[in-house]
Amino acid sequence: MSDIAARVGVSQALVSLVFRNQPGASPQTRERIFQAADELGYRPDAAAQLLRRTRSRQLGVLFTMRHPHDVDIVEAIYPAAEKHGYNVALSAMAVARDERQAVDELLALRSEAILIIGAASRPSDLTSIVGQTPVVEINPRTRADGADAVRTADSKGVRQAVDHLAELGHRSIAHVDGGTMPGASERRRGYRTSMRRRGLAGHIQILAGDYTEESGARAARELLAQDHLPTAVIAGNDRCAHGLLTTFLRAGLRVPEDVSVIGYDDSQLARLSFIDLTSVRQGAADVAELAVQAAAERLDEGRTTDRDIVLEPTLVVRGSTGHPHPR
Repeated sequence: MSDIAARVGVSQALVSLVFRNQPGASPQTRERIFQAADELGYRPDAAAQLLRRTRSRQLGVLFTMRHPHDVDIVEAIYPAAEKHGYNVALSAMAVARDERQAVDELLALRSEAILIIGAASRPSDLTSIVGQTPVVEINPRTRADGADAVRTADSKGVRQAVDHLAELGHRSIAHVDGGTMPGASERRRGYRTSMRRRGLAGHIQILAGDYTEESGARAARELLAQDHLPTAVIAGNDRCAHGLLTTFLRAGLRVPEDVSVIGYDDSQLARLSFIDLTSVRQGAADVAELAVQAAAERLDEGRTTDRDIVLEPTLVVRGSTGHPHPR
């Protein structure tokens, strides 16, 4: 900073004020200081700045990189956090890295709250974390005591999918579920309830899955081996739907002429032009904004009561669904 001060012809204290975004310098002087900093290759030491603050104003985000929708949420958290005056620190879960290790890393970085996307742990495993810092679970499998939750009404999302297919004329509608993955039990329940409500209880067929392309491909092979292929399939998520689509197309089937397919999440994968997947939308930007807002309420407003925030899903219709053709 002394080099920058000498180059611009101002005091080092004024340079410090500018880098801390404090008043005291004219717009012209600020511009000259930032220009000099750029020319000299100066970058403020973020770690040192963090240590000097009474509050870090940093949100820790724990996530996986396996599901496109989770990545969409991470991307949307950044502008949401900035709007509320927070920075973001990321920690990823991996096969050789458990959730507790990843959370401890975020706490070591002085994260004031932890946002967990699709936690794989049991609620009891989060108890000690909730006792240390506010926790917001995004699309949790089951909610931990003391934590806030932001989730989608999954049963309603699948109901919209069943209703859409039934209105197109489909009766034989199968579902590839997500096993023990977040939201899977609600989507299963929503599928069964909606099929019965539509008078299609005799056509209920649930195939095991796990939100991966391979589980979709495996389910497609199982369906192809049956005497009668259903006219429509609702996948547990978009990745599973991708596996279904690829396997059906390789087997010579046409989508949606021979079989309609619906995904869940409306991730970037669904929106690719060559996928063109009808999918149940969970708005990543809405989820991120509500999760950050919940953390800010805890930290800035002192809220102590838990919140369970439920978003309404919407079905986005694209080219992978259509009227069933006579066979």
